[in-house]
Amino acid sequence: MGVKLEVFRMTIYLTFPVAMFWIANQAEWFEDYVVQRKRELWPPEKEDQRQELEEFKERIRKQREEKLLSAAQQRS
Repeated sequence: MGVKLEVFRMTIYLTFPVAMFWIANQAEWFEDYVVQRKRELWPPEKEDQRQELEEFKERIRKQREEKLLSAAQQRS
């Protein structure tokens, strides 16, 4: 009984990772599921959204520069 149990356990230990690797590397499954899910989570950006983001980053950068400049002037 002990040897049969060990053979069964070793078969499970080897079969499970190999099966998961094989399933995960199926090109059709990857296209259908992973790419679809990625598009749901992160839809393609629209040009106006991109422009708004760039404007926001520029405003924050200017505010940070002004803050640092005023702090440097107060120290002098």
